[in-house]
Amino acid sequence: MTTVLTSTKRWFMSHEQTAFFIKAIFGSIMIALLAQVSVPMYPVPITGQTLAVTVVGLSLGRKAGIAAVLLYLFQGAIGLPVFANGSAGIAAFFGPTGGYLYGFIASVAILGYFSDKGILKSYVMSTVVALVATAVVFVFGLIHLSLFVPKGTVLQFGLYPFIIGGIIKAVLAAALVVPTHKFFSKL
Repeated sequence: MTTVLTSTKRWFMSHEQTAFFIKAIFGSIMIALLAQVSVPMYPVPITGQTLAVTVVGLSLGRKAGIAAVLLYLFQGAIGLPVFANGSAGIAAFFGPTGGYLYGFIASVAILGYFSDKGILKSYVMSTVVALVATAVVFVFGLIHLSLFVPKGTVLQFGLYPFIIGGIIKAVLAAALVVPTHKFFSKL
């Protein structure tokens, strides 16, 4: 098994452009799949998207991570049912949850930047970066959501129900990616 993994790693390193596209495609698929893990709430559902974005950003790095998120957003924009609860279309970018979608780009850029700088050597630092990146998604989401909810209720609708889940997803993403990175680094 180790021989197969080592050969795969060597192939990815010698075919950088192809590997980049494979990573972006698989990253976008992961986000699309976890977006379907959803607890419907109004106006913002609880989904697995932020977990997927965090894993993608930490594991793929800045360039491939951003490419994966942009591909995911493109898939949704052209009508593929990849957004939460199988929704799709350009209208999602202009509805109550649009800001969270934009926040994914900033979040994965932060995660990928620090991943490229070697943050995955430390579980604690990876978790801190994952928490910051999660907060960035909330900032984008809340700013946009404030256009759709009554004044003074944006935190009630767009943050409070998601704080504990956001923390759990950030911790879980780091717990998944850091040991995986360490394992593959040794090959």
